[in-house]
Amino acid sequence: MSARLLRKVLKEQSAAQQQQLRRQLAGPPVTEKKEEQQLNNGDESEESPDSSAHSSRNPFDLLNDHDHDDDLGFESEIAGESSVGNIDDKEPSMVKATLNTVPSSNNHKAKKKKKKKTKEDPFSTSENVEKPMNVMLQNLSLDVNSSCQPGPIKAAKPANVKVGDSLVKQCTLSILQVDPKFLSAENELRRIFGSKVVNSFEKSHQTGSSRHIRGVRRGSHNHRKTILISPSSHWPRWDGSLSMELLETRDGYHYFRYVHSSSYGQAQSAFEAAKAIHDLNGIASILLYHPYHIDSLITLAEYFKFSGEHQMSTDATAKCLYALECAWHPMFSPLQANCQLKYGHDTNKPLFSTLFTHMKNMDRRGCHRSALEICKLLLSLDSDDPMGAMFCIDYYSLRAEEYTWLERFAEEYRSDNSLWLFPNFSYSLAICRFYLEHEVCSKETDTEIGKATSTDLVKQALMLHPSVLKKLVAKVPFTDQVWTNILKHSFFVSDQTGIPSLDHLINIYVERSYIVWRLPDLQKLLKDCALLVIETLEHNRTDAKDWACVRKEAFSFEKNEYCHLLVSDFSDLVPTMPPDNLQNFLVDPRMREVQNGDHIANRPGREHAPRDVANRNALAVLFESMLPWIDYGGRGDGGDGEDDLRDGHEQDDED
Repeated sequence: MSARLLRKVLKEQSAAQQQQLRRQLAGPPVTEKKEEQQLNNGDESEESPDSSAHSSRNPFDLLNDHDHDDDLGFESEIAGESSVGNIDDKEPSMVKATLNTVPSSNNHKAKKKKKKKTKEDPFSTSENVEKPMNVMLQNLSLDVNSSCQPGPIKAAKPANVKVGDSLVKQCTLSILQVDPKFLSAENELRRIFGSKVVNSFEKSHQTGSSRHIRGVRRGSHNHRKTILISPSSHWPRWDGSLSMELLETRDGYHYFRYVHSSSYGQAQSAFEAAKAIHDLNGIASILLYHPYHIDSLITLAEYFKFSGEHQMSTDATAKCLYALECAWHPMFSPLQANCQLKYGHDTNKPLFSTLFTHMKNMDRRGCHRSALEICKLLLSLDSDDPMGAMFCIDYYSLRAEEYTWLERFAEEYRSDNSLWLFPNFSYSLAICRFYLEHEVCSKETDTEIGKATSTDLVKQALMLHPSVLKKLVAKVPFTDQVWTNILKHSFFVSDQTGIPSLDHLINIYVERSYIVWRLPDLQKLLKDCALLVIETLEHNRTDAKDWACVRKEAFSFEKNEYCHLLVSDFSDLVPTMPPDNLQNFLVDPRMREVQNGDHIANRPGREHAPRDVANRNALAVLFESMLPWIDYGGRGDGGDGEDDLRDGHEQDDED
């Protein structure tokens, strides 16, 4: 229905109701004789006005028949709410007749007549018009739906059967939605330090290598815009060797899988062969022709991390993310938390490992909010949580000061409300409540009714997982003498529970979140609560047995269900290895013979990022020089490099 026709129908209905109101206020009651006359001569009385009107009408007025018919129809059907429904049922036929027969000039005449009627109507005040308009809009919307679905709605009852499941899914989707504006580490650094500081830092690093950029030809292509990372200008063009396919849509989730092209499959075979003999030279040479081969980039990122080249490791990881995002399916929208990439597919595994590494890189840079968004993305891609994002999302929430979100996540993520049983959530929720209480006190507002205090939550965490305390005292460390007395108590003397899964999760929590407990306020809270627990156990020792039963019911005794999660993956410490060990362990001996790098020449027409080789690991520089996008600026400065290379070749020929 058009807006003009809708306005016309609403005006006519309001005029009809106002006319009915005038009749009720002004007209006298009908007598019994008049009723009998109307019953006996009803047909004649109804037909006589119409016949007289048609006989005395000017033939030119027949052009406006539809207007008079509409007015007569609305005036004769003023019986109450049922008349409104009948009008709406006849509405589609009115629309067709109006569009097919009425010229535009007749519409103007009808509007003029209606304007005159409204001016002469003493009951057409603003109060009497606004109220019927709202009622008419509601009636129209209800009748339109009823016309589309006549009769009772039979699908309502089956839909209500799964209301609980749908609500749980909606809560999970909403709590894990990723905010794209917090994914950029550069934006977070600008929020922390200010734009001027970040810009001056970037300029200082660019000026050191400006002389090398002069001899490099600018790239002739623009990179695709991505949301996970910002591609560097010297990166090669995306080759499209990786793609993604939609497997199925089930229960509101879209299931996807990465697909390799034929050229990518050949590169993957070469990678597996080089990996089998620990040939890092062969892995680096793959990137010469396939610069976005994911497994090769991941291997080099790991090598650069062990060799201490953290910036090179970060660049390789970012290049992986860029390639993986460029391959996304048009329907793949992971920020909405309704897309699934199951870890069981081998082609999907690189995305999980790369996101996990990228999350740790963001944390090391101090971009905790960006790390939190990446962690939410990891958790939403696979509900089985193969990377253990559940056991570090609380840490990133606390570091990003997202206390309200963490409490909401603990309440909405699982329908059984069992997250507090995990050691990381039992302690982190207590810390979260502690900071929220301080925010409430600073704002001078009333505390939330029904919420447990931070003291109660810490006591509950200590009763449920007492072995955490001894490991925290050793890891943080706590040097106060009072901790020695607390750990002498029989309840806190042991640092093992005898449950493999629980002991492993406690080790992960302590390794990941020990730094949070270095704050003096939290140390005081933990100390006071530990003393309260000891006092409680002295009066009632059955509480310890009750909490032990809860642990046994929550975690399995048979095996470690989380053995696939390494404690070192959740550590802040970056593992390093001496260069000699790296050479003997990773590199094939044939690589030592390749010193001049004749077959690793840079391709023309591609922009490269100049690198500084001073005070760096020589072996790492050698591997770095094999990458096709790396340039040290020596070849563009003059002919010395070419002369030396020519002399070397001449000497080899003489030999």
